[in-house]
Amino acid sequence: MNQPALPARRSTAAPQNAAVTLTPNELVPVLLEEAKRNRTAIAAIFTGVALLTLVIGLLVLPKNYTASTTILAQESDIIQPLLEGRAVATEVVDRAGIARQVIYSQKVLQEALKTGGWLDNKPSAIEQDRLMESIKGRIAITSPRPNLVQISYRDNDAKRTYDVTERLGALFISESLAAKERESREAYEFIDSRVTDYHAKLTDAENNLRLYRSANVDAQPGSATDSNTRISALRTQLENTDMSLLEQRSRAGAINAQLSGESAVTAVATRETYYRGQMMELQGQLDRLLLNYTEQHPDVVRVRHQMEDLQTAMQAEQQRRAQGNANGNSPFDDTQINPLYQELRSQQATTQREVAATESRRAITESMLGQEMNRSRRIAESESELAELTRDYEVNRDIYQDLLRRRENARVSMELDREERGLTLRVQDPATMPLRPTGLRFLHFAIAGLFVAIALPLGLLFLRARFDPRIRSAAQLQKTPGLVLLSSVPAYPSPQDRRAELKRNALSIAMLVLVVLAYALAFGLKQLAAA
Repeated sequence: MNQPALPARRSTAAPQNAAVTLTPNELVPVLLEEAKRNRTAIAAIFTGVALLTLVIGLLVLPKNYTASTTILAQESDIIQPLLEGRAVATEVVDRAGIARQVIYSQKVLQEALKTGGWLDNKPSAIEQDRLMESIKGRIAITSPRPNLVQISYRDNDAKRTYDVTERLGALFISESLAAKERESREAYEFIDSRVTDYHAKLTDAENNLRLYRSANVDAQPGSATDSNTRISALRTQLENTDMSLLEQRSRAGAINAQLSGESAVTAVATRETYYRGQMMELQGQLDRLLLNYTEQHPDVVRVRHQMEDLQTAMQAEQQRRAQGNANGNSPFDDTQINPLYQELRSQQATTQREVAATESRRAITESMLGQEMNRSRRIAESESELAELTRDYEVNRDIYQDLLRRRENARVSMELDREERGLTLRVQDPATMPLRPTGLRFLHFAIAGLFVAIALPLGLLFLRARFDPRIRSAAQLQKTPGLVLLSSVPAYPSPQDRRAELKRNALSIAMLVLVVLAYALAFGLKQLAAA
């Protein structure tokens, strides 16, 4: 490496050994020079990390074997359409979740401990609990498809892995079918007990409703409607009666007014009165004639003769009446009863009878309306209690009928689960003996160790070249503020330096060869062990 010479002069304004940032083009030669100078340390770090990783992979890295079994949940395609709406279909949406509940139960885990041989040493209850927690952590349950359940188990012993996995699948099938049958049976028994309870409640509600209706005649269905219709009819009838009564009273008042202006009797026009009228007429005519003529005028003479004849007739009529009075005849022969008065009296009597009848009918209608109003109030008072009793009866009846249907559905479902006709669980892919371990294998661990062995010294080299403030190139010295580079003197190695460099190169190559040999030997032993 070219060593920079001392500067010819130093700036008093610039600080001594000021840090200068190198560009990527300037940093690469510095990294190569540092790697060349520290090649032995880099090779030592690489060798140590690689061998340490190899030892850990051989001695510490555990072997894990995994076995899995796949169970198919198949529903009957023939029975389900025939019993649709009658039997409760077994619909399992999250089959993996149900599988976890079954397999992680205390009973199944105890069987797994027995199958795996952990109970041969008779562990305590605490140790058994720890073992079950460890087994639960190594069990993986997934659902690749809606009708598939995959159970996987991981262990460091291949035979035990296979045995436990096979036993878990068998236990899952048996426990699931037993749980289905038990669930359907318990559902039927529960619904059957509810049917008995609601039958008693329905009978009590029916008896209470019947007794209340027997004690309350008006508490019948439709009584309120009938009462309202009757009240409306009576009110209409009462209004019509009031109108008729008002009309009849108005007519009676008019008849009374007419009757007050009429006389009970009327005078009769007699012959004497008639003669007197003619006499007065002839007297007037005579007076008019005398104004123009004398007593000897024929018209005056004629009128006088007529007046004399009328006088004679009046005297004869007077004599006749006098004789009649003497014979006991009525002195009121010249009067008679007024027929209009009689007709008005007849109409008045008829109107009074109609008014009296209408008033009586109105009183009866008011009485009937009052009775119907009292009946309506009684119905309203009993309606709330009747509605409560009816509601209890209807609710209990509906629930009872629904429970009857559900009980029959539950009975059919129980029979299907008992005969295993509804949902069938069978092993689709049985567990097999694992031949090779799974998970992080030795090859993966060794390759990762080599990458770490390479990356670690390179990272340390970069950090040293990047953050070490010492000057390693003439370009870095030229960028230092306050310093001026005059020239640089190259360095020439001595024979002693060449021998030391050869030793370092030989040592570095030896360490690399050691790593290669160690890895080759390890992989060879692994292949022989697998064979």
